[in-house]
Amino acid sequence: MNFGFTREQLALGATVREVLRAHCPPSALRGERRPGWRHLAELGFFGLLLPPGGDGLGLGLADVLPALEETGRACLPGPVAETAVAAPFLVAGVPKLATGEVCVSVLPPGQAYAADADLADLIVVAGADGARLVTRRAARLTPRPGVDPARPLFAVAYDESEPLDVPLAPALHRITVATAAQLVGVARELLARSVAYARVRTQFGAPIGSFQAVKHRLADVAVAVEFAAPLVWRAALALDAGAPTAGRDAGAAKAAAGEAAVLAAGAALQVHGAVGYTDELDLRFWLARAWSLAAAYGTSAAHRERVRAALLGDGGPGRWP
Repeated sequence: MNFGFTREQLALGATVREVLRAHCPPSALRGERRPGWRHLAELGFFGLLLPPGGDGLGLGLADVLPALEETGRACLPGPVAETAVAAPFLVAGVPKLATGEVCVSVLPPGQAYAADADLADLIVVAGADGARLVTRRAARLTPRPGVDPARPLFAVAYDESEPLDVPLAPALHRITVATAAQLVGVARELLARSVAYARVRTQFGAPIGSFQAVKHRLADVAVAVEFAAPLVWRAALALDAGAPTAGRDAGAAKAAAGEAAVLAAGAALQVHGAVGYTDELDLRFWLARAWSLAAAYGTSAAHRERVRAALLGDGGPGRWP
């Protein structure tokens, strides 16, 4: 596939990067729950996928991939993908969604807890009988332990809810791909920080980046990221075009992006050594985000199984000799 982002798509990503560098630095991750959220809203970020009739721009998912990658690169807290990507397909008619004043959290099928539910005005709870919409006032949230303190998890109980008469699968596929894009951004940032540290950290009188073992480890991460990113791009294009392979492509993207981010996290820990585990080092935010998002909306193992079933199951091409 000959895929290239347009000048406008890249400019959107660059603008989001500048905003987050200014308003979501690592220091803000230590004390704020939604740094940079208001500034992204002023850019119209949360209305990018909303239809023009809903005060949005009506863009496709592929158009916003560079911007979503930047939210991962900045380790941006809050239900960003849920509000910007899933909500336009689940609760598009809700007022103030485009301005970011209404936040949405999603509890997908097979997942026990909803991330960032404490910040959400609306919670979409997906079950075997379809999706239901729960307001923050009707929800009872119980904090649960999680690996990422900037992405807290909550068990959701409720007494009142409304059924959502919209197809759930398209929204879940899109938020899966959006999460994969964020994972690519997380992996790129982990790789950049690891390379920068390897250049200045010396051992035995030489930078550790000159050691073959370190070079090979970081090269493996770079290859994994470069293989994962095009799968994310293809999945977004398939979803925008309504291709019959969109679900399979979304699974392949999430599996590859999750594995790349986890690989990047492991390499970052190895390169930084014991200091990588400390709370004082900002690296911990990206480590936790890689592990947290890799498990969100289906693990890599679960998505690989779905891809395998799609390729080799009924109607698939079958097993090659």
